[in-house]
Amino acid sequence: MNRKFTTAFVALGLLSTLGTATPALAAGPSASQLLAKVTSCTVVSHGRYATDDGESSTVNICKKGSAFFWKADLDIDCDGVRTSNCNENTDPWYQNQTSFETSKGKPFQADKTHYLVIPLPSSRFDYAANGIKPGSVAAVIYNNKVVYAVFADEGPNNIIGEASYATAKALGINPDPENGGVDSGVTYIVFPGKVPSPVESNSAIDSKGAAAAAAFVNS
Repeated sequence: MNRKFTTAFVALGLLSTLGTATPALAAGPSASQLLAKVTSCTVVSHGRYATDDGESSTVNICKKGSAFFWKADLDIDCDGVRTSNCNENTDPWYQNQTSFETSKGKPFQADKTHYLVIPLPSSRFDYAANGIKPGSVAAVIYNNKVVYAVFADEGPNNIIGEASYATAKALGINPDPENGGVDSGVTYIVFPGKVPSPVESNSAIDSKGAAAAAAFVNS
């Protein structure tokens, strides 16, 4: 597939508070329950996004209740901490930073933490103006699986549909940064302001995400 050209931006600093306890994993709603809540789209983006560089713009950002969602592809983000899976040799687009930092003041590790990418603010959509903070938790759904992830990196302001190596792998998607990902069928539901602590912990992400998703389904 034609992977989009994602650029990591200067780290802004995310959360300084360190969590000490590991939250218990909550089960959360099923994929079908979440998808049933996003069958219709109230469009809030002022213009559509492309899923890859050079392709036509077909994707809207929608709103349901307090959540925002879109349906797109999933390209692999391998930016952040350099590892054997994510580096200049495995990923032609590799950057050693993510837009935001972990609770320890470091870039995220793409092959460890479940995170997603949201386009840079633009006239189409400004995530900050809509209450989405760095670290806001989201549900990423594919092939009847749900993975909770946090907003850790920004993408080009006209392209949408990207998540970390770890998110893809957990969804059963090929996580190879050069030729992995899927061309369609992925739903992203972002819950503004719901930030786990520590933000890089998948167990904390699961707990916060499951609680936010349950409230969304029951709203």
